Amino acid sequence: MSGHASPGSFTGTSPVWLKTPDDVNALVPELWSATAEKTDGVLTVGGVAVPDLVANVNTPAYVLDEADFRERARAFRDAFTGYDVYYAGKAFLCTEVARWVQQEGLSLDVCSDGELSVALRAEVDPARIGYHGNNKTPMELRRAIALGVGRIIIDSFDEVERIASIAAETGMTARVMVRVTAGVEAHTHEYIATAHEDQKFGFSISSGDAFEAVRRLLAAPNVDLRGLHSHIGSQIFDSSGFEVAARRVLALQARIRDELSTELPELDLGGGFGIAYTTQDDPSTPKALAEELTAIVEHECRGFGLAVPHLSIEPGRAIVGPSMCTVYTVGTVKEVALDGGVSRTYVSVDGGMSDNIRTALYDADYSATLAGRTSSAGPVLGRVVGKHCEAGDIVVKHEFLPGDIAPGDLIAVPGTGAYGRSMASNYNHALRPPVVAVRDGESRVLVRRETEADLFATDLG
Repeated sequence: MSGHASPGSFTGTSPVWLKTPDDVNALVPELWSATAEKTDGVLTVGGVAVPDLVANVNTPAYVLDEADFRERARAFRDAFTGYDVYYAGKAFLCTEVARWVQQEGLSLDVCSDGELSVALRAEVDPARIGYHGNNKTPMELRRAIALGVGRIIIDSFDEVERIASIAAETGMTARVMVRVTAGVEAHTHEYIATAHEDQKFGFSISSGDAFEAVRRLLAAPNVDLRGLHSHIGSQIFDSSGFEVAARRVLALQARIRDELSTELPELDLGGGFGIAYTTQDDPSTPKALAEELTAIVEHECRGFGLAVPHLSIEPGRAIVGPSMCTVYTVGTVKEVALDGGVSRTYVSVDGGMSDNIRTALYDADYSATLAGRTSSAGPVLGRVVGKHCEAGDIVVKHEFLPGDIAPGDLIAVPGTGAYGRSMASNYNHALRPPVVAVRDGESRVLVRRETEADLFATDLG
């Protein structure tokens, strides 16, 4: 695995981190779920050969490695002993996955009424649900409070007033946390950095808004303020940003103790831990992250004379992200001449930005492999693109693929578990793909492919 390269660093037409492979058929294990392997060029996941799966469900399709998902969930649960570990429902959620989350001892984050409904359909204990969102409606808050949701993460003064009013009116207890912005610039894309000041989430510590929100909530009847919540971003690879954020959040905790005579019992450090999409990514392990974050909090608490609060984290994409790949069928192959006498091979597949918007939205990098056969051809620099009527409809910007790739071939893209299906759309009236779980040589559809009947169900004609 190569080290990190700066974005925009290129050699010829490819980024410097993308090395010409010795064997274009081989998998890079760290990019794939644990059970993924190739035999004679055929990709198998969970003991199921991808061509056999495709024969049953067609393409595009999301393939979810159940054993890998559960193992990653357990790895975070066991490494962060004593913490509450919250699975990110927004990354990917369906009824069965919500069951897996609860079975593996994790809690669940939701950020909409729909996600909450999925959790309830899976019979997730409401006490183990956290409810995020910067614009929760009074109706949503009433429902969450009535259900006994374990914590509602408050994001604005309007929400403080809504919570206080509903709790006073109903006499029911609202368990809440205050989301704070610590002014930390996480090393991630601008749109997924969430602790700098100029963004929509949370209360600023530096302006005093966070302290004022705490003061109002402590004074409100039937409101149980559990603690502070800090989230610095997503796709984060090291703990340096957490160290700065923890110091600032615990300084606020100490001020609350000193001026409001309350030592809040809980602290959520956020998370957003990174995964390997390409060989330029080098994510940490749950064990290393747990050791580093625990040491940071303990050190800062000693400095402020605080008791170590009950801690929770939100791994984000780090559980489901690597557990899923997306399989496509190649439709057309086109070689495009570029400056300098080089060329790029454009490989068009039967999906695209409707099933993975992240490349277009975040300039994200992905990898890919030929999934249905072995090839003796040499590698060519390829770009995997979708079928949609947009120049920016790119799935994989840079990848070496076999020079004989042709229409009808299967291509698999790893690391699509987080936000692929969750952000999927019906752009160009595309039908969203199914999610198929694989384990021990068996496959089962968790979310079926959409049909034209689904499209017309809301089109009143």
